Amino acid sequence: MSPAPTGAWPLWRELGVVLLFALVYLGMFLGGLPRLKLDRTGVALLGAIGMIGLGALDVEGAARSVDLPTLLLLFSFMVMSAQMRLGGFYTACVRQMAALPLSPAAFLGALIALAGGLAAVFSNDVVCLALTPVVVRVSLQRGLHPVPCLVALACAANIGSAATLIGNPQNMLIGSVLGLSFSGYLRQALPPVLLGLGLTWVWLAWGPGRRQLHAPFVPLPATCAPESEPAVDLLQTLKGLSVAGGVLAAFLWSPWPHEVVALVAAGVLLLSRRLHSSQVMGYVDWELLVLFAGLFVVNRAFQDTGLPSLVVQAMAAQGVHLQDTAVLFAVGAGLSNVVSNVPAVMLLLPHVQGLQAQQAGLTLALVTTLAGNLLLVGSMANLIVADLAAAQGVRLDAWTHARLGAPVAVLSLAGVAAWLAG
Repeated sequence: MSPAPTGAWPLWRELGVVLLFALVYLGMFLGGLPRLKLDRTGVALLGAIGMIGLGALDVEGAARSVDLPTLLLLFSFMVMSAQMRLGGFYTACVRQMAALPLSPAAFLGALIALAGGLAAVFSNDVVCLALTPVVVRVSLQRGLHPVPCLVALACAANIGSAATLIGNPQNMLIGSVLGLSFSGYLRQALPPVLLGLGLTWVWLAWGPGRRQLHAPFVPLPATCAPESEPAVDLLQTLKGLSVAGGVLAAFLWSPWPHEVVALVAAGVLLLSRRLHSSQVMGYVDWELLVLFAGLFVVNRAFQDTGLPSLVVQAMAAQGVHLQDTAVLFAVGAGLSNVVSNVPAVMLLLPHVQGLQAQQAGLTLALVTTLAGNLLLVGSMANLIVADLAAAQGVRLDAWTHARLGAPVAVLSLAGVAAWLAG
């Protein structure tokens, strides 16, 4: 049986839902809850369980609140990325680039182009996960300070991922919920994304980052042995690239549902005589899928209290309308740096579905993604780079990232604002 409609709930239940929602998003902000061994995924999962336990949603209602097409897209592209990683594709890309006779500035530009291009197809988190250890080793081999190179990797992966509706989790969610055209979004998003990548290179190669790029560097003791780089398997790499190319072609020129196309592609890749399915599935980020499912349930329960609608109405009474691109821009950028971009998008999406979908989706996707470069905690890709670098003795702390990455965020967001205004 479904829960009572808004207004018929007892006061204790409404207060419980609001308190639980606040605790979950405090956990999103802090990365966990004090004194508890919980990360963001654990907080979201327990929040969903709590909402069901309070009676805000029954089990069937909780299941209906989960956007299954988004989860299927995420899962499918994780399988595709696992295929490319096990085939040694990512490592081979960086090795080939490192072998070129490039100046330090040109090397940084090539790294930014590579990370941005790969992230547009295989997602920013996966690209950072695969490339960070290789970038550290290559930077040291070339006599470069690895920190500017790592910031370039994280920023470029974030910016490049904004070019498509499959480049990062929040874009997948926006595209699925708003029913956006893949090709239409690509045409509109590509110019500001290319501008953002160019500004990233200019800032890091010719701005303050240039001096640090040539500074002497002594690595700290590594906390763990680096993973062995997978050998390049040409057959598996070609298989992965062929399937990914077919998926992109279907997204661009066919009317088939995106999640179905991606799921069938993942199934094709799992049919292999060389790569065991357990190897491929081992690279699927199950925790991210659980995080999404938990937040869907928590947000739906909070939405049912009616409080979000009251807040939006109060804003409108003060002349602040989410229908305005400038307001959505400011709210999206601010909120994504408070609770991270995926939870921010989940909070805002129910209140922009009445707008012109393509414009609202474009604004929300670009802003929440590019704003992730402002702070180290603004994007999961940033945290992945920092954690993997630390394991190899390279410290990328919040201040260092902000000093180099925050100007990238400001410059790229200014480019987006100018593009949207034009």
